Amino acid sequence: MVEQRRGVIAPQPRRPERRRPPRTVVLRRRLLALGVLLAALIGLGFAVASVRERGHKASTPTVAAAPKPFRIVFPEGFTRLQMAARVKSVAEIAAHERGRTPRLNKRAYLAASGRKRLIPGFGRRSLEGFLFPATYQFTVHSDSAELVSAQLRAFRRSWSTINLAYARSKNLTPYDVLMIASMVEKEAVAPEERPKIARVIYNRLHHRMPLGIDATVRYGFHVPGTKSLLESQLNSDNPYNTRKLPGLPPTPIANPGMASIQAAAHPVAGDWLYFVRKPDKVHHFFTASERAFVNYKNAHGFG
Repeated sequence: MVEQRRGVIAPQPRRPERRRPPRTVVLRRRLLALGVLLAALIGLGFAVASVRERGHKASTPTVAAAPKPFRIVFPEGFTRLQMAARVKSVAEIAAHERGRTPRLNKRAYLAASGRKRLIPGFGRRSLEGFLFPATYQFTVHSDSAELVSAQLRAFRRSWSTINLAYARSKNLTPYDVLMIASMVEKEAVAPEERPKIARVIYNRLHHRMPLGIDATVRYGFHVPGTKSLLESQLNSDNPYNTRKLPGLPPTPIANPGMASIQAAAHPVAGDWLYFVRKPDKVHHFFTASERAFVNYKNAHGFG
């Protein structure tokens, strides 16, 4: 029997010692715990970022996308008046589609394009011929002066690529070339005939002959291509009557594109002095003989 003394704790039975796991197991458990902790931290970070993003979206006002611009197409060979009419039509379409009247309008376009401007390399000129035909964009806030300025910039960019060496060798100025290009644009239907029509104009200028370009008469009298010219118009002293008056007209008669400008600067070689529309109303009959020209006209009912 064990004697119990006051103030002394009786000895307790010892627990059996636990066997320590191997170091590899310990390391594996620690790595697993660390992975769980990292995953929890990453999830918490995503949750915080999502909350912040929702709060930012809620506090930031939505910016409306800019309205899609309209397009206005000016075909090659349009005159200033035809371009003004196209402006009117496109502005009406824009107003109908958007419910707002654009600043662009026919009257303002005629005013903006009707004033003479100082054109580098050409001097102070009226703008017929310089209003480059192309596709332009505008919005309801665009005005006519901006459109005219864009056309003049497009002309300067395009004209800067033209080599005028040959034209200068024939004593032609840049403005002469532009006037020839405008006549080529109005007379040519088949693209491949542009350089030949330009050559006829060069040859007739060389021989000091009237050019005989009906398109200039139509321009001078505002006669559309759907109407016949009158004898009184063909016999008039209108400065655009190249049937009667020698030399070039006072101004370009249209706004030519690059193909006609290139043809006017670089006509193909040939001795032609006359051309007349063939029955297909697309191609022309070219000849250096006046008799052959008259005979062809009579044979096809153009006399």
